[in-house]
Amino acid sequence: MQIITVFISIIIFFKVCFADIGKETGLEIPRYISIKSDQANIRVGPSKNYPIVIKYITKNFPLKVVDEYNEWRKVEDVQNNVGWIHKSLISGKRTGLIISLKEKNVEVYNSVYGHAIGKIGTQNIVFIEKCKINWCSITFNNYSGWINKKNIWGVKNKESFNINFLQKFEDLYWQSLNYLVSNK
Repeated sequence: MQIITVFISIIIFFKVCFADIGKETGLEIPRYISIKSDQANIRVGPSKNYPIVIKYITKNFPLKVVDEYNEWRKVEDVQNNVGWIHKSLISGKRTGLIISLKEKNVEVYNSVYGHAIGKIGTQNIVFIEKCKINWCSITFNNYSGWINKKNIWGVKNKESFNINFLQKFEDLYWQSLNYLVSNK
């Protein structure tokens, strides 16, 4: 038992020591956030004295925080535009932008590897409820479903969050239901 405790402690130690942590917030960098309001300015530097390079007019637009300085966060968007935004203009709410290199619309499924229940157009902003290794549960307007993570900008590759211990049972339920429906 002591060997397991020591092993787990070593893993946690290395994960904390080698993680990129923001100097101001203590949160992981890079991380994804969203814009809080309909109007947000991205500036060349971390102050209102710097010129505006981009003006966002879409609430909940996802951004990636790549650095921190006092009250300012250096961010990057889906098109690799980089600049500084004041922390009062951002939210920790997870959103994503639907992307696809091949299709105009991306399929939404009732469960991971389930049946397609609809499509959502690229460039739409979705709320990300939870993510598994390759899939994310999203909501868009009043609809919800699962999308393959490769079609969402706003989550890290292999990132997993908000998954509780009952998720395996929920996945098994949907997998069984989808199997029964497809074999009628």
